[in-house]
Amino acid sequence: MSLERCANSDKIKDVVEYLCYEIGPRPISNPKILLRTRDFIVERLEELGLFVEFQRVLYKGNEYFNIVSGIRPSLLANSACPLFVIGAHYDTVSTTPGADDNSSGVSGLLELARILSQKGNENLRFVFFCNEEPPCYRTKNMGSYWYAKHLKKIGQSLLGMVCLEMIGYFSDRPKSQSYPFPLMDRIYPQRGNFIAIVGNIKSRDFTLSLKKAFKKHSYLPVESLNAPSFVIGIDFSDHWSFNKMGYFATMITDTAFYRNPHYHRPTDLPHTLDYKRAAMVIDGLAGAIIEFLQKKHLMGFSPDARI
Repeated sequence: MSLERCANSDKIKDVVEYLCYEIGPRPISNPKILLRTRDFIVERLEELGLFVEFQRVLYKGNEYFNIVSGIRPSLLANSACPLFVIGAHYDTVSTTPGADDNSSGVSGLLELARILSQKGNENLRFVFFCNEEPPCYRTKNMGSYWYAKHLKKIGQSLLGMVCLEMIGYFSDRPKSQSYPFPLMDRIYPQRGNFIAIVGNIKSRDFTLSLKKAFKKHSYLPVESLNAPSFVIGIDFSDHWSFNKMGYFATMITDTAFYRNPHYHRPTDLPHTLDYKRAAMVIDGLAGAIIEFLQKKHLMGFSPDARI
């Protein structure tokens, strides 16, 4: 079992602070600020030596952009190899700088790209989505919906999709974790000190395989839930779009409004996050993805390869 620490908590913190303090709120109503955010993310990806392509998303006469990255060009073209997509949205609602929602996901995805791109795997796509928040939320106008629909249209085989949606808020206080239904706290922890892997019923095996592997690569507690969409929050992010296209997809989350009192508020600021535990999320997820791809015979590493 490998528990080598690879994710850099300082790098994660630096990105969150830049997005929140230097750029600030990133709502769909301000396309210019989203372009500035896009350019910042692209600069970081190119520093990693990754190729970057844009997918244009149109909404109410404005242009927005998904950022698609990987180790080879032609990232939007049909690939003979099945892909594994890891994504996070980079917009926010207008009321918050969005430290947890979703600067934490963006910074975590950049750190995953840094770690996993060193392995030379052409099957991986690191995608930063526009237009996740309202008014596009859970509609065909989401950037992730445009991307998932594109993959479906070109006949792209997908091994799975992992969505990073708020990965930085943790609490050891008793009863700091709530749930959508009564008595769930009899089954799940009452302290918000874990990360959750959440998906629909169809994605259950995919979710459980990631959870099992995650435990081998991180000391951070991890829980999972696969349930129908009537469970509030089960599909409240970009994995929803991939589920709509019939792909296996799951969300990595600190459970958002079931834990974080700063959700969608001006107080969702960098100092409220736990960067050491956010790095533990990335360590666990990087190891889980490598192990998943090894089992699919798509990475040239031994089963006990370290991340």
